[in-house]
Amino acid sequence: MGLFVIVLLVIATVLLIRNMNKRIRRLPDSFPDAEQTQREAEIARLNADLERPGAETNPSHVDQDRSSAGPPATKDEVKGITTEGDAAPAKGDQGRV
Repeated sequence: MGLFVIVLLVIATVLLIRNMNKRIRRLPDSFPDAEQTQREAEIARLNADLERPGAETNPSHVDQDRSSAGPPATKDEVKGITTEGDAAPAKGDQGRV
């Protein structure tokens, strides 16, 4: 029974090796660069978007200008006032009695 199992395993291994060798021979010598293909697809998509009639000048997925005035600073931020929890301990003789 053990010899039968070993012979089956050897036959299966030989068949698998032959099958994989056939598949490897069918592969091309080199594959195209994935990054280059992705860049070309992105350029083609952007060109198609630009050529489309009625294209938006500011697409919704692009952030608006961030250099415009943001929310006004609070008075404490302007004056540089810190709260007790924010204040760092002073270095020097204050730690001694």
